[in-house]
Amino acid sequence: MPSLQSTLDDEGVADELAAGQRAISIAEFFEKNKHMLGFDSGARGLVTAVKEAVDNALDATEEAGHLPDIYVEIEEAGDYYRLVVEDNGPGITAEELPKVFGKLLYGSRFHKREQARGQQGIGISAAVLYSQLTSGKPAKITSRTQGGEAKYFELIIDTDTNEPAVSVEESTTWERTHGTRIELEMEANMRARSQLRDYIKHTAVVNPHARIELREPNGEFKAERATDQLPEETEEIRPHPHGVELGALLKMLESTDSYSISGFLQNEFTRVGQKTATNVIAAFTDRHYGREMAWRAPQPHETDIEEAVAEAVANKGREATDEFAGRIADAIAERDRLAHHELASLVERAAEATTEATGTTFGDTVQEKAIAAAWETVRTDRTADLYALAEEATSTRKDDGVIESFAERLAVKFDGEGRTRDRLRRATLDDYVDRAAEMTAEREEVSFGETARENVVDALWETARPVPDDPPNVTTVAGDRDTASALLDAMRATDIIAPPTDCLSPITADLVRSGLEKEFDADFYASATRDAGVHGGDPFIVEAGIAYGGELPAEGGVELLRFANRVPLVYQRGACATTDVLKGIGWRNYGLDQPGGSGMPNGPAVIMIHVASTNVPFTSESKDAVANVPAIEDEIELAVREAARELKSYLNKRRSMQQRQEKQDVLGSILPEMADKLADVTERDELQIDDSLARIMNNVLVERHVEDSHVKLIVENNSGTNESPELTEIVAAEPTAVSDGARVVEMDGEWFIKWSPEVKSDGDKVLQYELADDSDFDLDVAGIEQEKLTVNADSQ
Repeated sequence: MPSLQSTLDDEGVADELAAGQRAISIAEFFEKNKHMLGFDSGARGLVTAVKEAVDNALDATEEAGHLPDIYVEIEEAGDYYRLVVEDNGPGITAEELPKVFGKLLYGSRFHKREQARGQQGIGISAAVLYSQLTSGKPAKITSRTQGGEAKYFELIIDTDTNEPAVSVEESTTWERTHGTRIELEMEANMRARSQLRDYIKHTAVVNPHARIELREPNGEFKAERATDQLPEETEEIRPHPHGVELGALLKMLESTDSYSISGFLQNEFTRVGQKTATNVIAAFTDRHYGREMAWRAPQPHETDIEEAVAEAVANKGREATDEFAGRIADAIAERDRLAHHELASLVERAAEATTEATGTTFGDTVQEKAIAAAWETVRTDRTADLYALAEEATSTRKDDGVIESFAERLAVKFDGEGRTRDRLRRATLDDYVDRAAEMTAEREEVSFGETARENVVDALWETARPVPDDPPNVTTVAGDRDTASALLDAMRATDIIAPPTDCLSPITADLVRSGLEKEFDADFYASATRDAGVHGGDPFIVEAGIAYGGELPAEGGVELLRFANRVPLVYQRGACATTDVLKGIGWRNYGLDQPGGSGMPNGPAVIMIHVASTNVPFTSESKDAVANVPAIEDEIELAVREAARELKSYLNKRRSMQQRQEKQDVLGSILPEMADKLADVTERDELQIDDSLARIMNNVLVERHVEDSHVKLIVENNSGTNESPELTEIVAAEPTAVSDGARVVEMDGEWFIKWSPEVKSDGDKVLQYELADDSDFDLDVAGIEQEKLTVNADSQ
């Protein structure tokens, strides 16, 4: 069969190919690539749809200042599953609702530099798209704004145009006074039930202010609020100069209202004030205009500048000319080095002073001649100047002849056409030095390496003077890509304060701990929130938390909870930077088992990591894993190690207490036998061993002594540190004559006597009170580990 190319001429092939070209909408693209958004299977598709709907609900409620109350229901509906998600947010207006749910890349957050769960305007509309593709049924949405009536919509996405197609729009009744409800039917299954429940549970951990209820075919889960404190409100920030790319910069330059570069920098970027803008512009002019070489100013005995200037100036009279030339020569002699624009200023001042003194005018033409004559004299001995600079910058191992040969060749580079002012960019200076060094190395058969060349370039560039020219205006920069690139390089090279963190809303260490305590029954909790870092101009904050022991599974690896902007990352754990960081930490040092010394640790622990940023770097559009960005990885490691150090202290202390208890148990079994034998031998009463045991173990001993109506509690501190135990004596009759420092509280016919004495090491305290009648006693001692405490308070 003949090919298309063999049957058509070249023009015919092009026409045929052109006829097959057409544009596609973003909705049509994701219709065929739904896996990119996390809808690659029925099991995962259901979890992703729940995630997108709940994330939207949390964002909406928080933005409206409402404590989130979110209801999620999943039920079988014939061959499909029906998903319902309700929230108590502010609702969506009837005009906006179809676009929010029926148009991909439609949202209010993508262009804002502030933390939010959703950014691209794809999530919930992608769930609608997946629903209609798999079930053929429209999304059913009810929404009500405060004080308005509820509106009901049924819609799908027209994938050809990426526009909503509304089939039903009507008023309805709804018990919620404000909020939104979405109902989707989709092809799905419950094989990912554990991931679904994990998502809801983990969402509750990092959103302790939210109440979330999940009902699904095999059960339900409910997470109550742990706090009534909403996350801190975020504020949108302008871009940071270190995070802008060239295309974005060009666009900003074209759209700004500023005329000057200084105004543009201060008005369009965060953290740029007048001083910073000046520093950026200095770096920009270096790149755009270059610098002017400053040559060593010759002294009067070395050359006659006064004569050279006098010869160049004509028709001004001998006396005035001599004074003009003399002033220039004297001013040059006072300088160490001189650039062309500095010489021009010097000549201008000499002309003004001479005119004032003699009445003779020295105009622009005369000044130009004087500058040219003086400059030629100043730069006459360039070779010697370059020799001195190169000799100081290079290694002392370089032979003087080599340095001199290099300086001669380098000096010639400044004799090119148009180089009379010796103005050049650093790249040109690099080229000059490289060419001179290569020729010297070849001719002299010596080494002139990269380090020596770089040192010479640095020395010459530092000697050169920044030019006084005003920077080009915004329009000029916007119209030339190379000039804009020079501005961008200057912005990146300038030290600028990190962007503000008002745009972020971290969970905070206290609420990280509260969230873990709410959802995990453990013995120990630790949390840490790092200071803000910067990646690509976007600020970010990393938080970490650890729960250990209790009811957590003792076997197998620890449970890792990953979050980005308060959203659980359910899938692709192995591709996430958080996992890579945890694997690289030596967990044995923190008390957790780590087979082979690397990889995920084992033990009864939960480790959570939260990355909050205006632009979290995900590995894909499905936003399941954080990319391996070194700055973020460093902060993750520091946050985890900070929490892990608390875990290490806890485990070390627990191990010490266990050893102490074991020793105390051994002594507790031996001492009674010794006391019995000693009583038999000495024929004395049996000894009380509690006091002796407390002293041997360096414990705090608490004893009660009762004589008639007088009660004494004696606190004896045998430890090596001061102790502050909290003692509560509970009695059934009202106490009197209570010792100083006690609080007495009556409750339901019982009296609580509370002391918090400070007992110094090897010291004691006596706490007293009286009872009119016989009474039962019940003593509680807190504030001291049980392993360090001995209580002998049974006597009455």
